Amino acid sequence: MSIGGSPHEPDRTGTASRDNHVAMRLDDAWLRFQTRVAVRRGRVETVIPYTGYGTTAWVRVLARVILADPRDTGGGADSGPLKPIQEGMRGWRNFTSAPVAHAVMHVTVGDTVHDVQADRGGVVDARIPVSLDAGWHTITLQSGSSRAVEAPVRVVADGTDFGVVSDIDDTVMVTALPRPFLAAWNTFVLDEHARTATPGMAVLYERIVRTLPSAPVLYLSTGAWNVAPTLSRFLSRNLYPAGPKLLTDWGPTRDRWFRSGQEHKRISLERLAEEFPGVKWLLVGDDGQHDEAIYSAFAQRHPQNVRAIAIRQLSAGEAVLAGGRSKSGALATPGIPWIYAPDGAGMSARLEELGLIHSEVRSADVPEETD
Repeated sequence: MSIGGSPHEPDRTGTASRDNHVAMRLDDAWLRFQTRVAVRRGRVETVIPYTGYGTTAWVRVLARVILADPRDTGGGADSGPLKPIQEGMRGWRNFTSAPVAHAVMHVTVGDTVHDVQADRGGVVDARIPVSLDAGWHTITLQSGSSRAVEAPVRVVADGTDFGVVSDIDDTVMVTALPRPFLAAWNTFVLDEHARTATPGMAVLYERIVRTLPSAPVLYLSTGAWNVAPTLSRFLSRNLYPAGPKLLTDWGPTRDRWFRSGQEHKRISLERLAEEFPGVKWLLVGDDGQHDEAIYSAFAQRHPQNVRAIAIRQLSAGEAVLAGGRSKSGALATPGIPWIYAPDGAGMSARLEELGLIHSEVRSADVPEETD
């Protein structure tokens, strides 16, 4: 049995004696109130599966355990695949669903069952040992009395030496909203039709995975786990390659009211460097705020893990809504090329020059994501 969450993220599993920050005490009170209301209303324990990833020897399992309306779960035990959030639950309902703190979730991989534990916000982030071939696999998740659900997992082939880490907001999709309102829009309003895809980016990523079919594509965002199913639908509808989404939890920590989105990105990149020491990443972001500084700092610390950095240049209007362009500037990264372009077509041309994609590529067998 393996119990655990992410050792790289700030801890949310401390006992009451350690939760000294007033924000955590208020958060605990809110979670207890949510739970009481959910139980009175007949909500049932439900696992929301997210796409995981790993190697042939381990996988990172990502999910969230909440108390949801039985109508959103598709009915009884004999119903079809789980339906909550993925097929129509608005962001505000997802956000207000009561999490099941410290839930024990059973993860079935083949004939082996592992028990992992959620954090105080119901988020499961656990690494478990496996023996799997490279490619896409399906694992089964179940918690308490919940129905078993399936989660896709991308197993990266041994010897893989290239992958893509992509920002989401203002990089692969655009919302014409001021940055201070973006988080609220994502959480309470957003469905996948409320955004537009950045021109040429889906084609660019598809060309990359056709050139290098073994290359994993991971989407790194400061968005909350609550919106993961909506983001998955958006990426799928706009023909982006399937891949795990590395999101965060907005809840407080022991020393601050809200988690730092920049810190989440830095920690996630450091984790990828540790997990895949032989992979050189193409880091894709935008010049709206912090991506340049985060990526250049990572490239300085881990030059052996960065193939190139591609930055989407926002239009003047987009830059205003994003709160301006990055003012911190990029640090020097000798030997690591930087690409600047306003869209996927411009980046594609530069990546061809670097030999990362070919003008003519063969088809790749990359399955559609189902989470």
